[in-house]
Amino acid sequence: MRNEIIKVLLVEDNPGDARFIKELLSDAGRSTFEIEVVERLSSALKILAEKRFDVVLLDLSLPDSSGLETLVKTFDGASRIAIIVLTGLDDEMIAVKAVRKGAQDYLVKGQINTELLSRTICYSIERKQSEETLRENEKALRESEKKYRTLLEITSEGWWMLSPELKIIEVNESFCNMLGYSQDEMIDKTPVNFVDDENRKIFIEQTSKIFTTSHRSYEISLKKKNGQDLHTYFNATTIWDESGEVQGSFALITDITERKRVEEALRESEEKYRSMMEAMDDAAYICSHDFRVEYMNPAMITRIGHGAIGKPCYEVIHGLDGKCPWCVTEEVMQGEHIKIEIASPKDDNSYNVSCSPIFHADGSISQLAIFRNITESKEMEQQLQQAQKMESLGTLAGGIAHDFNNVLSPMMGYAEIILDDLPEDSPHRKNITTILQGAKRARDLVKQILTFSRQVDQKLKPTKVQLIIKEVLKLIRSSLPSTIEIKQNVSNKCGLVMADFTQIHQIAMNLMTNAYQAMEAEGGELEVTLKEVELGVDDLTDSSMTPGAYVCLIVADTGPGMDQSAISHIFEPYFTTKESGKGTGLGLAVVYGIVKSYQGEIRIYSGPGKGSAFHIYLPIIKTQVETEKTKAVTPVQKGTEQILLVDDEEPIVSMESEMLERLGYQVVARTSSPDALEAFRASPDKFDLVITDMTMPNLTGVQLSQKLLEIKSDIPIIICTGFSTKVDGEKAKAAGIRGYVMKPVVKSELAEKIREVLDEK
Repeated sequence: MRNEIIKVLLVEDNPGDARFIKELLSDAGRSTFEIEVVERLSSALKILAEKRFDVVLLDLSLPDSSGLETLVKTFDGASRIAIIVLTGLDDEMIAVKAVRKGAQDYLVKGQINTELLSRTICYSIERKQSEETLRENEKALRESEKKYRTLLEITSEGWWMLSPELKIIEVNESFCNMLGYSQDEMIDKTPVNFVDDENRKIFIEQTSKIFTTSHRSYEISLKKKNGQDLHTYFNATTIWDESGEVQGSFALITDITERKRVEEALRESEEKYRSMMEAMDDAAYICSHDFRVEYMNPAMITRIGHGAIGKPCYEVIHGLDGKCPWCVTEEVMQGEHIKIEIASPKDDNSYNVSCSPIFHADGSISQLAIFRNITESKEMEQQLQQAQKMESLGTLAGGIAHDFNNVLSPMMGYAEIILDDLPEDSPHRKNITTILQGAKRARDLVKQILTFSRQVDQKLKPTKVQLIIKEVLKLIRSSLPSTIEIKQNVSNKCGLVMADFTQIHQIAMNLMTNAYQAMEAEGGELEVTLKEVELGVDDLTDSSMTPGAYVCLIVADTGPGMDQSAISHIFEPYFTTKESGKGTGLGLAVVYGIVKSYQGEIRIYSGPGKGSAFHIYLPIIKTQVETEKTKAVTPVQKGTEQILLVDDEEPIVSMESEMLERLGYQVVARTSSPDALEAFRASPDKFDLVITDMTMPNLTGVQLSQKLLEIKSDIPIIICTGFSTKVDGEKAKAAGIRGYVMKPVVKSELAEKIREVLDEK
């Protein structure tokens, strides 16, 4: 087909691939190609009905069709045109199947060059023409010998004619080229001259049988002149004359070397993937369209305890009597790859199951199912979701705490001022004292919220937890009814924990109170255990923890217990299983916040009718106990220094100004941080101390402090805040701020902090 114009229809929806193929054909020197490109199968079928093309280059994956369906529809619209399938490397098996269904050849994208593309097109056109010719061969032979020979000469397939004595009497150039011989070298030779010893007997037998049967087809390996193998497919038929006498035989010979290579590659691939399946830790099996198990890898056999070839997969894999409710076999048999998540009734584990089709050479399809056990990862995911939820609630709690402390500050401050002004015998002292106590209880509640949010400024020191647990047991024993028995096993040999005394007290009191209330109606047994344990890597379920020694506090009761739904919400603020009026629902949320801030863990063991047990794990430190200096009780300290007071809340500024003036200080108050900066810049030596709120518009307390220190580097500054994630005592000190107090501030605490900062040398 050299120097002929070949009309090509390229059906390709990828512009880059289409452009690349056009460039390759434009460089082909063997023939001239006229190319027309369409992106959809519907467009291709329409243009094929209107125009003539020599060959169709067909992508099997199109927007309006895919797979073998694309090929079938194309044949319907262009049954006499050569079709070459274009495919990706991963779809090479489908391409081979397409060739078996009638395509002339296939090309793998990414492996095409000009010579390969040009040669394949010409070969496919010639082969298609040959196929069409052979279908009319018998008719052609009856019509005329000349026409018959003409058809033979134009085919690219190899052929020869043998005499009854098995001598080659004619052979075409194509077959000579396949073997590497000239026609003169092959004429008068016998077929056995072109096979090796291994195939000689088979070839003679097959060739001789053609004279006893009218047609015979078979595969055989020939030897090229250069010694290489040529795998061929013979279509042989007997030639008779008009009187019925045998004149010889004719054989059409197809080079199937490439096809054999592909088949061998497929066999090797199957063996490779079988080896991979055998080595996999994930359980896997293969079943037929009617659910019969065809293969199980060792992991699956181990999982179910035995082999089960030929049995229904739903029975042996899942222990069901019929088709699984999640079955996707029908979709897989349509060529889909599907991933599902199941809870297996066989072992109560959760699995990710990947289901894929396996295409066989005979056109049948099996299903491969690979099981990955995700039970542990799902549990970890649930724990992560719970932790994230608690973190979000903690952030919300912190924001509420900030606003609430700002509300409490003037309430407590003015209550203290009024109490100072009332005579000892005033009937109003009791009322004001009650208001102040209520405000302090509200302040303590805010501290609990901040503890839950795990962003409170903690003062931790090495602590003997056993001493605190024993103290709590003494306190709670007196409040328990006689129907509840206490059992305790508190070890005195537990190591030290870096903790806050009050917070450990909170943990123990909350857990024991909850246990007591769970048994209040029916009575029972409260068991408290404290011991030292060693946790290894496999014992840890929280990524923030490290292997090592831990103090384990166990508080267990024999109450009604909890179901899984209650356990999943137990640490959420305001969630409670108690009746209305008993508890705020904050206790366990506070416990959770404290334990997590210590890099510890809480584990709950409970079930309906089985009671509840809370296991608290706190990491043990290796250090000596630090002796805390006992502070002497001293009267409220006063002073005469000049103070710049800054807070954007007018009620707080007014209350704190009056409180400071009653302590003897001179106060300049500002409700705007820029105004305060201007006042200080105008007369920096006038002020001995600055007290500023943290959260303010325009300039935060830290930003204002930095600018004040730029003006006067030794000015003492105290930061006040209701709550802030941006500053704590350590951060304030690092920024050059000498004091840090949490709102609401009572008079004695503020007075003490002022003297501490001013008297610091």
